[in-house]
This record gives sequence, structure tokens and C-alpha cells, in this order.
Amino acid sequence: MQKYPVRASHRAGLDRARLEALLTEHFGSAARDGEKVRSSFGALVALVVWPDAKELAVEVTMNPKVDTEVAAETVRRYNRFLEAATGFTTKERASRLRKSAAKGAG
Repeated sequence: MQKYPVRASHRAGLDRARLEALLTEHFGSAARDGEKVRSSFGALVALVVWPDAKELAVEVTMNPKVDTEVAAETVRRYNRFLEAATGFTTKERASRLRKSAAKGAG
């Protein structure tokens, strides 16, 4: 499981209904599963997301045996979904993850 920080301006709208709408927009379908929302697409066998305080919790199960084009499209859609849900671009998320890893190691 991975947790992504959510920009303050996006936190108020981070609920199951919004996550379901975002998953449907980016992956074509979504289903609520208790407090969590599930979807799948391309190389994503299962994508499960839920709000967790000021963060977005994500569990991903990937199929590594898909062709390169499917894998690339899956990554593009996944990154667009994360940007819409968290308010942070891929570069901003990577920078924040590096900083938190450095804090944990130090």
C-alpha cells in the first residue's frame, strides 16, 4: 500500500463519491467496496483507493505480462488519476516521496 499526500485544496472533495467519479473518468469503471473504491484497467488487475486523513491510500495489483503499449497507457492514466485526486503532479509527488524517505532514513 502507498499513501500519497493530498493538496489542501483537494482534501475537502476527497470522499468515496469523488474517488468513484475519478476512477470512472480515468479507467472507465469503478465500484464501491465498503470504505474503499475499486477499479481495473489494462495492466492494473486491481486498483483500490480510499481517503486516509490528509492522504490518499492506494493498493495496486499489476499484471507484468501485458504488452508495452498497454503498460504505457495504464501508467499515463494512473498518473492522471493521481494528479486529479491529490492535486500534485508526478514530479511533485516524486519530490515529496524522496523528502519523506530521506527523513525516514536520517
